[in-house]
Amino acid sequence: MNKITLSALLAATLVSASDFNYEITPVAGYLWNSVSGKETPADQQGPIGGVQNHAVYGVELQANELSLFGIKPELSALYGRDTVNQNVINTNGEYTGVLTTMLNGVYEVDTGSFVTPFAKAGLGYEWYTNTHPSDFDGLVLDAGMGLKADLTKHIALKLEGLYMYKINNGGADGSNGDVHNVAALAGLTFSFDEKAAPVAAVMAPVVAAVVAEKPKPAPVVAAPVAAPKPTPVIAAPIDSDKDGVFDPKDKCPNTPAGFKVDADGCPLSATLHLNFGFNTNKVVDADGTTKVTEFANFMKDSPAYKATITGHTDSVGKDAYNQKLSEKRAAIVKEMLVKDGVAADRLTTAGKGESAPVASNKTKKGRAENRRIEVELTH
Repeated sequence: MNKITLSALLAATLVSASDFNYEITPVAGYLWNSVSGKETPADQQGPIGGVQNHAVYGVELQANELSLFGIKPELSALYGRDTVNQNVINTNGEYTGVLTTMLNGVYEVDTGSFVTPFAKAGLGYEWYTNTHPSDFDGLVLDAGMGLKADLTKHIALKLEGLYMYKINNGGADGSNGDVHNVAALAGLTFSFDEKAAPVAAVMAPVVAAVVAEKPKPAPVVAAPVAAPKPTPVIAAPIDSDKDGVFDPKDKCPNTPAGFKVDADGCPLSATLHLNFGFNTNKVVDADGTTKVTEFANFMKDSPAYKATITGHTDSVGKDAYNQKLSEKRAAIVKEMLVKDGVAADRLTTAGKGESAPVASNKTKKGRAENRRIEVELTH
C-alpha cells in the first residue's frame, strides 16, 4: 500500500518594530515679550531689554537614542528681529537681533494613537546683536508643552508653546530686570536613522495526513490440481477519531474534533512571538499585519484551540509603567486577531512588564528582544 503525505507550513516569523534615533524640526512662530513697549531710552541706560513682540524661526534637534528614564535631550535655536519701531533702533540705525539657544529634556506620552503629547524644560543662553544699551546677553530658563501628530511614518506636525525667563543684569544704575517671553511655535518633525528590532525565526506547525490508495487485489495462484482460490478480501482502514491518520499509525487515537494534528495524529502547538519598538505599543506594519493574519488563519482552522497573549517590556522606566505598557501590547494583538476573525472569547491577555526578560537589558539588542509579545495555545 503506497502512502501520500500532504503537509502545510504556517509561517509565523517575528514582527519587527523600529525606533528613529533622531528627529529634526524646523519651526516658525511668534514671540511675546513682557517688556514690549516699555523699552528704556538709550540715554537712561536702564536694565530692562527693549525688544518688541516679533516673529521667530529656528530648528529643534531631538536625540531619542540618548533617552534616560524616558527623557530625551533636545538642542534648539530660535532667532528673531525686533519689530520695525523707531524706539528700538540702536544708535547705528540697525534693528536688534535676538538668538536664543536652549538645551531641554523632553518627555513624551505614548497614547497608542497618532497623537503624542510632550512636555519639556531646560536652560539656554540669549545673545543680542546690534543691541541698544538696555539689552544684555544672559542665561535663560525655559519650559514648554505641545504635541506631535503623525502625518506619515517619517513626518509629523509639531505644535508647542514655550515660556522663557531671563534676568537682564547689568543696568547702568546697577539694577536688574525680569524679562518673560512666551512663544507659540509650529513646524514639521522629520524622523530618521531607523533601527529595526532583531528578527528571529519562529517554529511553525506542520500539518500532515496520510491517505491510503485503494488496495490492490492479491495475485491469484493456480494450484496444480485444486480449483483456484478466491481473491482474499482486505478490510478498509479505519480512522476512528477522524483526524486523517488511520488507527494503526495513530499514536493519539482519541484526538478531539477540531484539532490540527501531525503525522502521528497528535495535536500541534504553536507560539507567536512579536517584537515592539521602545516605549510604544505600535506593532502594525505591512509585514506584521501579514504574520498576525496568518496566525489568525491557523486559529480559525483549529477551533478547539484557545490562546493566551502575554506582553513584555524592557527594563527602562518604572515597573508600574512597564506593567501597563505590556498589558496594552497584549490588548493590541488581541484586537488584531479579533479583527481577522478569531472569536474574542478564545483569547485572553496578560502583561508581565519587565519581569521575564529573555535577554540582557544592558544592551540595545537585548532590550529590543525583551520588548515582545508571546502567544501560547491551550485546549
